[in-house]
Amino acid sequence: MAIEQIKMPQLGESVTEGTISKWLVSVGDKVNKYDPLAEVMTDKVNAEVPSSFTGTIKELIANEGDTFAVGEIICTIEIEGGSTEEAPAAEKPAAEAAPGNAAPAVSGNDGNRARYSPAVLKLAQEHNIDLALVNGTGAGGRITRKDLQQIIQSGNIPQPSAEAPKAQAAAQTEAPAQPAAPSQPAAATASAPAPSVPVAAGDIEIPVSGIRKAIAANMLRSKHEAPHAWTMVEVDVTNLVEYRNGLKDDFKKKEGFNLTFFAFFVKAVAQALKEFPQINSMWAGEKIIQKKDINISIAVATEDALFVPVIKNADEKTIKGIGREINELAQKVRTGMLRSEDMQGGTFTVNNTGSFGSVQSMGIINYPQAAILQVESIVKRPVVMNNGMIAVRDMVNLCLSLDHRVLDGLVCGRFLARVKEILENTSKDTTSIY
Repeated sequence: MAIEQIKMPQLGESVTEGTISKWLVSVGDKVNKYDPLAEVMTDKVNAEVPSSFTGTIKELIANEGDTFAVGEIICTIEIEGGSTEEAPAAEKPAAEAAPGNAAPAVSGNDGNRARYSPAVLKLAQEHNIDLALVNGTGAGGRITRKDLQQIIQSGNIPQPSAEAPKAQAAAQTEAPAQPAAPSQPAAATASAPAPSVPVAAGDIEIPVSGIRKAIAANMLRSKHEAPHAWTMVEVDVTNLVEYRNGLKDDFKKKEGFNLTFFAFFVKAVAQALKEFPQINSMWAGEKIIQKKDINISIAVATEDALFVPVIKNADEKTIKGIGREINELAQKVRTGMLRSEDMQGGTFTVNNTGSFGSVQSMGIINYPQAAILQVESIVKRPVVMNNGMIAVRDMVNLCLSLDHRVLDGLVCGRFLARVKEILENTSKDTTSIY
């Protein structure tokens, strides 16, 4: 028999960790290749982790509710054939493969305790926690990221002993090399101590779900790393509204789904991105990556979470094609059928905040993209026309949040002006939805 490892997969672009929400197997269960093993939550998607092997579940290393970094082992499977070693030598941690670099020998559960994941090591270093004084709740006493978060929130942090640096240095030989994290104040991290909030009679305490924690961490990262700037334009979409309202009933009968205003906005943005490719970029440290494909991320909300599926190559699709894809992606989100590949590859985000009645908002950028556009409610307003007369027009605000490391006001202003021009010239005489 041989032991194979199942690791936390990367379930979306920029996703660095996932939370085991539910195990679908138990120790001793026989599984086939591609059978689902667990349900995992991230800030971007809920997905099932499939088995890479046919065999018998030997150990569930992660508990339900535990958060593991991408690449960390979550369970092991015993398969027929091969040696009785737990893993091929090439896959063993460096400290095991090279005796000269090994940590001091430990026995029993201490063996698992001494193997710290990169996420655990980073938290311990940021908050000056002596890992030797922490009791882990993971399999075999393993210290998990959740253990450290609970300690940090309680404020009762074990102080490092004189030997702690040596112990952590030894433990690091068993973890993958990680780039040094920039020094950050504790208040700027997702693991900052929770504020003391008095709870009065009648107050309701609602536990924070794993997906809500993941959303919070990703939003905090975006706000902390990307210097946000904002700009807004007002657009007269009277002709667009008249055009869409005039054909929506026939369209629904013919195509089987609703033609929404949002499809027109996504098409206009995709066209403008093609003309202003600088906006379709991402920050990558020492360089800026200008993406070739125009893949529009759209925000779709459920009762307790927000997902960001992607319309691939939106500039090549018609308004009808974009409308169909918006409808299909929204249905996948609301029925729990969204796949990890549906979330990947986004280069720019368009958020339909107008669906909630909002008229002005400042969105947080979908990291690592460089900008996000909020499409607000279409409302009737009195407007002074070019001839000096006042008329009631259908108006909408477009609010752009931008990463000022990547983009400047000039190019963003020109981009918004082009989106405005496209929308204001959309009518039955100038625009085809097919």
